[in-house]
Amino acid sequence: MVLQQLTQKMLNKEQASAYEKLSEAPVTVLQIGEGNFLRGFFNWMIHESRKQGLYDGSIAVVQPRPSGKPKIEALASQEGLYTLVTRGLENGATVERAEVLNVFSQVFDPYSDWKRFLSLAEVPELRIVVSNTTEAGLVYQPEAWTEHEPIASYPGKLTRFLYHRYEAFQGAADRGLICLPCELLERNGDTLRECILKYCDDWQLPDAFRQWVLEHNYFLNSLVDRIVTGYPKQEQAEAWFEEWGYRDPMLTTAEPYHLWAIEGDQSLAEELPLHKAGLNVLWVDNLKPYQQRKVSILNGAHTFMALYGLLQGLEEVRVTMEQEHTSELIKRTVEQEIIPTLPYEDEALKQYAGEVYERFLNPFIQHRLSDIAMNSLSKFKTRLFPAIHYYLEKDAKLPDGLATAFAALLRYYQVRKGDAGYEGRTFAGASYVPRDDQSLLEIIEQAWSSHLATRTGASLQAAVVQLLELEALWGLNVNGHYPQIADQLTAILMRWEEYKG
Repeated sequence: MVLQQLTQKMLNKEQASAYEKLSEAPVTVLQIGEGNFLRGFFNWMIHESRKQGLYDGSIAVVQPRPSGKPKIEALASQEGLYTLVTRGLENGATVERAEVLNVFSQVFDPYSDWKRFLSLAEVPELRIVVSNTTEAGLVYQPEAWTEHEPIASYPGKLTRFLYHRYEAFQGAADRGLICLPCELLERNGDTLRECILKYCDDWQLPDAFRQWVLEHNYFLNSLVDRIVTGYPKQEQAEAWFEEWGYRDPMLTTAEPYHLWAIEGDQSLAEELPLHKAGLNVLWVDNLKPYQQRKVSILNGAHTFMALYGLLQGLEEVRVTMEQEHTSELIKRTVEQEIIPTLPYEDEALKQYAGEVYERFLNPFIQHRLSDIAMNSLSKFKTRLFPAIHYYLEKDAKLPDGLATAFAALLRYYQVRKGDAGYEGRTFAGASYVPRDDQSLLEIIEQAWSSHLATRTGASLQAAVVQLLELEALWGLNVNGHYPQIADQLTAILMRWEEYKG
């Protein structure tokens, strides 16, 4: 049997009724970003809220770059419908849920229909702008003002959109928008606002408009957390299509866990009452604790396990956490060494850590350690070095877990220049190629070169000292500030030199 592609014709009676209601709903949200993440995160939240009768608006979605046109057209060909499969572990039990999501009343390419895009600014019910354009998309880049041609960048596009809205409603105070960037940047709302103000200067827009932007629009910093794994392996997709009775090229998958922490006044939660639908959406006065725990616990554990796991020849997060020795080491480091460095309540942090471990064990996610290990030099400095610095300031040596993590970083970057680039070796001698800043890899190779030629205890100690003195890596001369750490790291590396597989 030839399966038809998902459209409204494939909906059951209940779904068709919901689709009809959505088609009549006003556009209350402009979404810049058609990718998997927003469709598996924000759009799912709106769908859940609409099902419960808590939200009656609809979403107009456009892509942030011309290259996204094929995907936006594919979504439009399915009349905005797509399937989300949520699968993973919840309280230790495996779950798998599939649902057709229906939240988009308009799906179009703004570069092909710029006039239609700007016309959305004239919709009085519009209140929210949500974006996920990646970190590279939320940046200022000089652009010329154009009256009838699309602006390329997301911040420039939004500035033009806001100015059109300002003019359409003659600067009315109640027509400002709530902007919720989901890009993985700290203070992402602040960044977006600053970009818009730069365009105001570049384009010599009226001071009254600038004041309207600042006084009547919100640019909220937020932290998003959910692993959206996208389209599954084709074999799995085909099995689902046979089960469902339709094909869905826009199918995406996600883990059960989700968190959206938004730094903003609690009164704004009524404009987007996702928390009332039982969703893990928090409106907070200060985003820093949520960012700090994620960076230190989830991201810190990821970086540690990636470096240490790859050296042992492991390939995936789940496999690494299923290995007893590595799992115990990671958990002990998080709970006994990292959490005590954070200025927040221990039990809440340990509960969060438990959720993180469960996510790491998700049997449906194949999260490759090599992907996590990319750019580990900068990641380590952000994620694990603050805890290391905490102990070095207080004591003569590091606790065992963080010392192992630091040694794993040095050992992972024990590289030589080869045909494939800078190559390292696992404990068992297998080759790998670290993906990182080439200029940093060059100076690291120089630091390791004498030891790799002689392989003596003295040459190992000298290499460690030289590496710790590289301010380009750490932002300071670690050996100069904390000379005691070189002996501790050398001892760990010495044991690994004798590793036989």
